[in-house]
Parts: sequence; structure tokens; C-alpha cells
Amino acid sequence: MDNKSTFNVNQYDENVRKVIPLYDEIYRQIFSLIKAYCGNKKISVLDTGCGTGNFGLKACEILDMSELVLCDPSEKMLSDAKIKLDGDPCKFICVGSENFDFENKFDVVTAIQSHHYFDKATREKAVKNCFKALKKGGIFIYFENTAPFTETGKDIMLTRLEDFELTAGRTPEEVKSHSARYGKEFFPINIKEHLEMLDKTGFKVAELFWYSYMQSGFYAVK
Repeated sequence: MDNKSTFNVNQYDENVRKVIPLYDEIYRQIFSLIKAYCGNKKISVLDTGCGTGNFGLKACEILDMSELVLCDPSEKMLSDAKIKLDGDPCKFICVGSENFDFENKFDVVTAIQSHHYFDKATREKAVKNCFKALKKGGIFIYFENTAPFTETGKDIMLTRLEDFELTAGRTPEEVKSHSARYGKEFFPINIKEHLEMLDKTGFKVAELFWYSYMQSGFYAVK
């Protein structure tokens, strides 16, 4: 395993679609949001927890960027991203969002399926760092595994997710192993807690814009 996901680099792109329903639609929603907020202007973009570079590859195809920086704490993930984005103008930095120190630099900061591995204090630090990295008026966009409000909601959500994984080709043992990681290897918080955290951080706007199975998407404006 090369980072906190259960998949090594060579398996990641194939397997992530077996555990995240509508994975590709998530990216379409992100770029739709960026276009709606930023229009057609040239923008600077930071993707933290970039993994194998899926966001960066699409960003180079879709966005007009003055700068693209891709960060990840895994050297192996970054190596794979460098191969995927070979020839595209971007910068790679081996660091997680809980540790970088950019300030007033980017129009857009993204964190896609990366912050739910943090405990409460580290998550808040990472979000604060993303806030600091943005220019005034910049937008922070992130997706995470998110907790339902009740135990009944959690049970229903995990059952639905397990059914999806089985249909996608995972074995029953793989499915049960993934569900067992909930609250032990990744630490979801609910939608209300996300919005309160964004407000506490200092964002002037905080919104939920996507919710499906376990995944939620939020944006916040500095």
C-alpha cells in the first residue's frame, strides 16, 4: 500500500471505481463548479492529495490555467501522476495538505477523497492550510466520505455501498474488509460538521453541492 487508501499505485485507478459510485461524475461536477464560479478567466490551481493525477489530467484538458500544482504525501503516487501528465505544464510537490504552507497563491484549491483519513485536529489544520493557500475570493472544493446523522442511516448507507461493490466485481471478503475500515482507518464526519468547520475556518460562503452513497462534495469561498 502506497498511501492511506487500500490500493497500491498500480491498482488505484482500476479499483477506485469499484468502491466509489459515480467516480467519474464527481470530476464532471467539480469542473462544472469551477467553470460556473471562475468563468473563462485564467486561474491558478492547487490539487492536494492528487493521487495518480486524475484531476490534474482533466484540468489540463478543460481549464485555462496560469499554474497547476499537484501535491501528495506519497512519492509513488506522484511518480505515477508524473507519467500520466508527462508533457503537461504542472509542478509536483511531495507534501500533504496538513503540512504545506502556501499563502494567498491560488484561485482554486481541491482535495478529492483525501481528508477523511485525518483525525479531527489534523483535518481542521489541513482545511485551514487550504484556506490560507487561497487568494481572497478563491474557492476550495473537496469531496470526502461523509457520515450519516444516525446509526440507522449508517447501516443503510453501508449496505447500499456493499451492494454496489459486489455488482462492480469485488469479492464478498473485499467488500466486508472495506466496510470494516469505517471509523477505524477513515473517519467520516457528517454534513453539518463539515459546514460548521468551514464556517469556523473563516470562509464567507460554505455549501454542500453533491451527495451520493458515502461521498459528499462541498465548496467554500474565501
